[in-house]
Amino acid sequence: MQGRCGPRVGGAITRLAPKTSRRGQAGLPDPRARGPRYADKMAAAAVDSAMEVVPALPEEAAPEVAGLSCLVNLPGEVLEYILCCGSLTAADIGRVSSTCRRLRELCQSSGKVWKEQFRVRWPSLMKHYSPTDYVNWLEEYKVRQKAGLEARKIVASFSKRFFSEHVPCNGFSDIENLEGPEIFFEDELVCILNMEGRKALTWKYYAKKILYYLRQQKILNNLKAFLQQPDDYESYLEGAVYIDQYCNPLSDISLKDIQAQIDSIVELVCKTLRGINSRHPSLAFKAGESSMIMEIELQSQVLDAMNYVLYDQLKFKGNRMDYYNALNLYMHQVLIRRTGIPISMSLLYLTIARQLGVPLEPVNFPSHFLLRWCQGAEGATLDIFDYIYIDAFGKGKQLTVKECEYLIGQHVTAALYGVVNVKKVLQRMVGNLLSLGKREGIDQSYQLLRDSLDLYLAMYPDQVQLLLLQARLYFHLGIWPEKVLDILQHIQTLDPGQHGAVGYLVQHTLEHIERKKEEVGVEVKLRSDEKHRDVCYSIGLIMKHKRYGYNCVIYGWDPTCMMGHEWIRNMNVHSLPHGHHQPFYNVLVEDGSCRYAAQEPLVDLNESHDTLEQAAAGFVWRAPCDVRIIARGGQSPGRWWVPLQRPTQRHLSTKNLALLYPFGTTVGDSPGLPEAQL
Repeated sequence: MQGRCGPRVGGAITRLAPKTSRRGQAGLPDPRARGPRYADKMAAAAVDSAMEVVPALPEEAAPEVAGLSCLVNLPGEVLEYILCCGSLTAADIGRVSSTCRRLRELCQSSGKVWKEQFRVRWPSLMKHYSPTDYVNWLEEYKVRQKAGLEARKIVASFSKRFFSEHVPCNGFSDIENLEGPEIFFEDELVCILNMEGRKALTWKYYAKKILYYLRQQKILNNLKAFLQQPDDYESYLEGAVYIDQYCNPLSDISLKDIQAQIDSIVELVCKTLRGINSRHPSLAFKAGESSMIMEIELQSQVLDAMNYVLYDQLKFKGNRMDYYNALNLYMHQVLIRRTGIPISMSLLYLTIARQLGVPLEPVNFPSHFLLRWCQGAEGATLDIFDYIYIDAFGKGKQLTVKECEYLIGQHVTAALYGVVNVKKVLQRMVGNLLSLGKREGIDQSYQLLRDSLDLYLAMYPDQVQLLLLQARLYFHLGIWPEKVLDILQHIQTLDPGQHGAVGYLVQHTLEHIERKKEEVGVEVKLRSDEKHRDVCYSIGLIMKHKRYGYNCVIYGWDPTCMMGHEWIRNMNVHSLPHGHHQPFYNVLVEDGSCRYAAQEPLVDLNESHDTLEQAAAGFVWRAPCDVRIIARGGQSPGRWWVPLQRPTQRHLSTKNLALLYPFGTTVGDSPGLPEAQL
């Protein structure tokens, strides 16, 4: 296919492009003339040309090209196999389809060739297509390619637009307004995050932020729609998965995958049940059926089999050793770690029992979530003594009313033994997460508290105290002042009695907004400046906090504390010998959080008792990059640092950071995005 004319096919001859470079065939520009990033546009041009009409030459003007006639005369199945071999790129297929009518028809958009190109390039997207769907695979390829280019442009723009501030609420509007399937943009962001470890760290940092936002918004919308279902819609597992997904938006969590794991447990229970009663009606249930067994004895056989499989065979157990761990509330983690707390263990137990025909019900029992199993006759008037209460946290132990009270050490009213709906169950789960978020100390991240507040307010948007907590949290973190004002206005409408607290926050938030408006450009900070004479440490130094014990790296400083009086009071800054009249540093901590630390409690790690090599060996970023920045996980360091090959005394700043501190940093070249795989 290197000649100027194509083979004879059905009396028509197709024209090929003049022979230039390999990349320049079919009228495409040579990317080497424009640099490596021109490759994406070249690929798009190749794909666009794949379906263009190619005029036929007169028959007498077509010289034979050796070997090509043999190629097109091969059976269609063989040609298709060759074109799907995996070594041909999209650009190659575009050129092949431009040579003659036969190859063009073989590469038709709905055929296997472009489907294979799509699958090889973006394999993770194939799960979103049904085998029975008709898909124009060439068009799908082009849309995905375009979405990828747009996503990369936006990620690159974030570094310049939001380097010196937190991404504002409206900062993601460009992404929300993009045309095309959202799943394509998400996939491109995942591709950026999965690039070779030590490259494009800045893009990875912002891609992670964008992906976090996109997925959380989608999950929150799904949760709100789920909560609008009728009261008899009792998919407790689905609601629990939404909570799991929202708190772990970067993890690959789906209801389908979790249900598949539960189905595998159900199969083990059926195998055990078959040994107890080979004619048990539950063994005849098909997947997705919701039939219930009415005979108590048959239900008891199911529960016995469940207890054996869950607690004896699979070794599920309540997590008494690490009870106050958020992982105990995430269903995918409960299945992986085979442990949880009463509410998560109960939801797993309930889901399995209902699939096998046992109508258990959730009981919002104080301090210890339970399930109840009816022992009374159908249609009879029942009270709390007509039920057996099941403790899934305690290996499926069956309890009486008195034993339930003994379990928590107090007497409770009959109302607390009643069944609760899905929304109440989710409220309790989120309430547990909210309590854990509040337990986070001042030296930890507030992400769990922020996520749990979002979830709780999605279910109960008029909870004044939680709205006020959310406004205070954003105010404390110095982020999203416009959103803080919206929350405060909503609080004032709901409860005018909160005027004092609302007025205080409104005043200080407006002052914060005005200060930001007065800022003209970015302040460049020089160590030689007189007001910075007390600054002892420079950008990139690895430090240790003497009071809290964490390791961190400096990425900014202020000559004195720039936070408000409330923050200074809450953080007990006045207890320091020099109070707030000393330099304060922006530091990136090993848990991934960003903090604002006074100079007094910081010590250069290189001068402390721990050697730098020992410290760096234990603290490496969880993100897919080999960056020795003394960090366990959380945020990507790429916003401020380029990667290092080995532990060193300081870290190399990105160019954006070096502009702010031109004489307090060591600058490294931050690698950009590699050209797309074509």
